[in-house]
Amino acid sequence: MKKKLVLAYSGGLDTSYCVKHLSKDQGYEVHAVSVNTGGFSEEEIKSIEEKAYQMGAATYKNIAAIDTFYQKIVKYLIFGNVLKNNVYPLSVSAERIIQAVEIINYAKSIDANYIAHGSTGAGNDQVRFDLIFQIIAPEIQIITPIRDQQLTREEEIEYLKENGIALSWEKAKYSINQGLWGTSVGGAETLTSHQSLPEEAYPSQLQKNESEKLKLSFHKGELIAINDKKRSPVENINTLQQIAASYAIGRDIHVGDTIIGIKGRVGFEAAAPMIIIKAHHVLEKHVLTKWQQHHKEQMGNWYGMLLHEGQYLDEVMRNIEVFLEDTQKNVSGDVFVSLYPYRFTIDGIQSEHDLMNASFGSYGEVNKGWTADDAKGFIKILSNQGKIYQHVNQ
Repeated sequence: MKKKLVLAYSGGLDTSYCVKHLSKDQGYEVHAVSVNTGGFSEEEIKSIEEKAYQMGAATYKNIAAIDTFYQKIVKYLIFGNVLKNNVYPLSVSAERIIQAVEIINYAKSIDANYIAHGSTGAGNDQVRFDLIFQIIAPEIQIITPIRDQQLTREEEIEYLKENGIALSWEKAKYSINQGLWGTSVGGAETLTSHQSLPEEAYPSQLQKNESEKLKLSFHKGELIAINDKKRSPVENINTLQQIAASYAIGRDIHVGDTIIGIKGRVGFEAAAPMIIIKAHHVLEKHVLTKWQQHHKEQMGNWYGMLLHEGQYLDEVMRNIEVFLEDTQKNVSGDVFVSLYPYRFTIDGIQSEHDLMNASFGSYGEVNKGWTADDAKGFIKILSNQGKIYQHVNQ
């Protein structure tokens, strides 16, 4: 009997090499699996399936995981206002976690003894995949031909040609990875420290010049409606992306520290994630207390960092999720947004939980809940710590 192996399959050169090499040269029964976390059309999925069988896969399966991705990860990225290094909404790294979990669970369901992926030894994905695989199913052996053989792109193409695969493997000038929570863009420019990506590198081009106003409605932290039309949060993300992408909103380049200790630079386009996070954050500023916001900022940063580092299965992530979800009890209301070419503004909010509506007073204007003497006494006591320090250390 052949050795049953599940391969995380994208349809690209690396994973195509893996199918052919593992089935033909190593004698594995290869079951190719891809996980849809957004960005795949039915035509693209069908093309990936055809290619998998052409390479020699015994079976192919596409796992629909967009809703799972939202419920298990994206929702908490919104609750935590997570932007890596205050810039990047963790578009790709967040997807990889769910993809790894779905793939290893599928491998267990068909009693596979081996699991493989096409990551190299120079990136973050190898860490994310291996960590998830080892924690969920330590009994399943991990196979990584590209990493182990240190193959070049040219060597992979030559191998496939020698084995009768005559497909075009011409590398696109820009690598695009599209999903529910944004699109990453890589190219020659992102390998430098000084060059920016040109306009044509981004998948969405500017189509609208006239400004547009939107009303985003949140309920307990989740986006439930756009312009009063209710949809599921996933549908709202996709709808907002379609609207805002025509303004070429949400572009930037992220520079960050990889898990393996080197600096990395990647472009991205994430119109809906950037608008949702900023709108949600402004709403929170109105409805949460000072200390809720203070601790949320820390917890959100930790959640994003641990997710990026592949530590999603650590139990502390469940603890943080409980905290983040509890903070959303009063995060309900409408946020008003204006869209312009290449940018957007948050114009204001309306919520029954708005703490600016309190009758105690208006900032810098009038006070109704305390007297002038109360204010003087409060400030005098508040200065005690500074007075003591200056007295002792003068």
